[in-house]
Amino acid sequence: MTVTGSTLVITAASPAPATAPAAAPAARRRGAGRAAGPYRRLFALPGTRGFTAGNLIARLPMGMFGVSAVMMIAGQRGSYALAGAVTATGLAATAVVAPLTARLIDRHGQARIAVPATLIAVLGSLSLIVCVRTGAPAWTLFASYAVTATTPNIGGMSRARWTHLLRDSPAAHHTAMSFEQAADELCFMLGPVLAAFLCGVLFPEAGTLAGAALLLTGMLVFTSCRATQPPVTAAPRRGSPLRALGPLLPLFLVTGVVFGSMEVASIAYLDFQGLGAASGLVLALQAAGSCAAGLLYGTVRARSLKACVCALAVLMTLPWAAAATGSVPALACALVLAGMATAPTMVTAMSQVHARTPEGRLNEGMTLAVTAIFAGIAVGSASAGSVVEGAGPVAAYAVPAAAALIALAIALTGRSTARPGTCRHPVRSSREPRRARA
Repeated sequence: MTVTGSTLVITAASPAPATAPAAAPAARRRGAGRAAGPYRRLFALPGTRGFTAGNLIARLPMGMFGVSAVMMIAGQRGSYALAGAVTATGLAATAVVAPLTARLIDRHGQARIAVPATLIAVLGSLSLIVCVRTGAPAWTLFASYAVTATTPNIGGMSRARWTHLLRDSPAAHHTAMSFEQAADELCFMLGPVLAAFLCGVLFPEAGTLAGAALLLTGMLVFTSCRATQPPVTAAPRRGSPLRALGPLLPLFLVTGVVFGSMEVASIAYLDFQGLGAASGLVLALQAAGSCAAGLLYGTVRARSLKACVCALAVLMTLPWAAAATGSVPALACALVLAGMATAPTMVTAMSQVHARTPEGRLNEGMTLAVTAIFAGIAVGSASAGSVVEGAGPVAAYAVPAAAALIALAIALTGRSTARPGTCRHPVRSSREPRRARA
């Protein structure tokens, strides 16, 4: 307070200099939080790193078991026909058992069901090793591998946790689903390579043993993270996931045909070119393109399913055109570009599964979608194999291109892409008030 002539002047006290440095770090921390990337913010949530680590460990064997079983059985019994029949039986058993396992997980909780189911699957793998090693009758191989069908859908359980944690954040949920799809691509890219290395360098049973150990270890780590596990409610479960997802399942089936036929066509084409040993590397390029696209897709706004399937239909024609030129480098580039369309399509389609599945049955709904994909892979592999035998490997690339066009036709009908009228467990915006459920 000072006096100037007849005027009384009151001045506000200036802030203490010491407070400015104290406020600056807080401001910087707030700015850093806003500037952090979406994946950094995602894994800053409590408990997410723990269950993600277990998820990745347990998911890697999903790309190992098939290759390991084929190499082990063919190496010990000298029959690729027997090896293929055993793995096909396991796939058929999974189509029946996996939805039932997922239903039990939804009803009783992840930890309570997933651990015993994993133990049964691991025992099936060990039984397969013993039967192959001891020269047991062929039917024991079929029975042992069929037991591994109890393996829980670890990807579905992880997606269910993200959905539970991010119900109020659609953008973060989209990022999480993109990460999960990228993880799928990464594991199915590295799994076969690791399995082939272990079986070829160590001993034929090494791939199956390592896969069983990784599966059990990862599942124990995953289920030990109880804080992020979706709660199990005693409320009656109404609605059928199969009925709710009916319009979507044909789309997943045809997309599986794209995956299965593309793999067989590429292997046959490279073998025809005398580069059969490079088939794993070339297929890994396609998976790498999909993995990169999945991670990038998680940082941008989600597109409509129609737009994603349209891009898939366009890019799946590129390998066919590249194969016709006879250039392997051109084919490799085309496969990378084609792979970049698959992850956004799967992320967006899985979001539709989340929106349509009745509340409390999300694991079952996602397992039905995965089962449809596996069925499509089997159909695509058989179809492409038949075309290779009849018309050559270049013509086999017409199968994934045609399947992608069929997927586009399904998407354009609108039934598989329409927003559900009643969403029982939507991912809500943080600005949307919670409505009381009827």
